[in-house]
Amino acid sequence: MADLPQERVEPTPPFTYCGMDCFGPFMVKQGRKEMKRYGLLFACMCSRAIHIEMLDDLSTDAFINGLRCFIAIRGAVRQIRSDQGTNFVGAKNEFEKAFSSEKICAFLSKKHCDFVLNAPSASHTGGVWERQIRTVRSILNSVLLLCPGRLDDSSLRTVFYEAMSIVNCRPLTVSEIDNPDSLEPLTPNHILTGKTTVPLPPPGEFVREDLFVRKRWRRVQYLIEQFWSRWKREYLAQVALRQKWHGVRRNILEGDIVLVKDIDLPRSQWPLGRIVRANPDDDGLVRRVKVKTQSSVLERSVHKLVLLVEM
Repeated sequence: MADLPQERVEPTPPFTYCGMDCFGPFMVKQGRKEMKRYGLLFACMCSRAIHIEMLDDLSTDAFINGLRCFIAIRGAVRQIRSDQGTNFVGAKNEFEKAFSSEKICAFLSKKHCDFVLNAPSASHTGGVWERQIRTVRSILNSVLLLCPGRLDDSSLRTVFYEAMSIVNCRPLTVSEIDNPDSLEPLTPNHILTGKTTVPLPPPGEFVREDLFVRKRWRRVQYLIEQFWSRWKREYLAQVALRQKWHGVRRNILEGDIVLVKDIDLPRSQWPLGRIVRANPDDDGLVRRVKVKTQSSVLERSVHKLVLLVEM
């Protein structure tokens, strides 16, 4: 494993460099209809804070609107990383068409955000934000099952924002518990708000019967309490330091013969290919390549390849 990338260690304002992905769907009610809604999560590379926006669907238009809402609240973004979801690729193409002149492109390269798409089928390269999505999604799925089809758009948006506040209160550092003079553990909310006070506590006590009352805000607050208790039990209790691997591996080179892993096929039917282009990162290690198979040229992460013949 290489050193942390530059955007993870630079002292930049929150959400200057971030990763994003979508999760869902979640069911909401509009009149007598049930509609699908999705979450769009942004994770700051430096402060480890998250931001969640609600999307009406997974179209490019909905994503661009969500991105604009995020930028309006959190400020300008220098770089956004994501996987190659169709809505993200479509948004990137839309922006390239909208800013086609050389002058505007030059301005964007200095001032505005760049899209960096990971190699296809390489979700592990986005582990910084994928881990946060896994935590939020798994707990929200189980919590919202307590009241299926009883939330509207505003209630679901409130649930997203409350969950965002809870996750941003997680400690980033470990203080000396037995030392009364030790500093308070640093959290993403300290960096985002510059305040040491905790968020506003829930206004009262909430019980399961609140799921069925007419006051929607009590229903939301009960769900948030369930999210908080499960998040502490299922995530915070399992946070531990893990060792990195430091063994040096041979770089994939052009001309190497490889097998391309395909989870939809048995191993005996994985396509054979030749490396036609290797793209080394700044540290000189190759992590994504282009492979020519019998029928096409694919872009893959080296973790999806099995080296057979070295050239």
